[in-house]
This record gives sequence, structure tokens and C-alpha cells, in this order.
Amino acid sequence: MTDSGLQAYTPLLLHLLIATALAGALTAASVLIGWRRPSRAKQQPYECGMEPTGDARAPISVRFYLVAMVFILFDVEAIFLYPWAYIYRDFINMSPRIGMYGFLEMMVYIAILLVGYFYLWKKGALDWHKY
Repeated sequence: MTDSGLQAYTPLLLHLLIATALAGALTAASVLIGWRRPSRAKQQPYECGMEPTGDARAPISVRFYLVAMVFILFDVEAIFLYPWAYIYRDFINMSPRIGMYGFLEMMVYIAILLVGYFYLWKKGALDWHKY
């Protein structure tokens, strides 16, 4: 082993340089070699094979973004349940006391999530018929 810890990062730096060079080369080749035959059909926005309706720059309700953020928040929080469920048996095998502590901690975690969920529900953040 050498004195310099930076030498361990050489393969990573080389990988990033190669990836950047390859991405740049492919983009440049596409611009230089690619066919450009614009037509009216190609310039239209694509909406699942259907004729587009309305203006593409129409304002979207902020509620859509709020519900999307709430969904992502609770989705990410639910992901934390999987590692806990995976190691819970190990907690019980270590000691029933540690297993009970892990179980109670997860119940506190779920209770905090439920409090947040009921708060959003009472505030009407999940009600689409309001607006």
C-alpha cells in the first residue's frame, strides 16, 4: 500500500473520464451524422398516439405537485420498513429484550407516520374533489 490515499480513487476517476468522453462522443456523432428531416408530424407533441388537446403550456394545479410530494414522502418512508423486517428475526435471536425494543421503536416510527397522514387527511391535502 502506498502513502497516498488518492491512488485508490484512480480507477473511479478513470471510469468517470471514460464515461464522460463516451457520452460526449455519442452526442457529437448524433449531431454530426444524424438525419434532420423535420416535418409537421414530427414537430407535434406526442401523447400516446392521440391527437394533442389544448395548449401544452396550460397551468397545472399545485395540488397535483403536493399530492405527488406526499406520495413520494410516504413511499420513501415505507421503504425503511423492509430492512427492519429483514433484520427483525436477528434481533429476536440476539435477545427477546432487544427484539421487543426494535418492535417498539418501529411502532413509534409507524405512529409518527400515521400522525402525519391523518394531519394531511384532516387538512384536505388528499381530497381531489375540493378543487
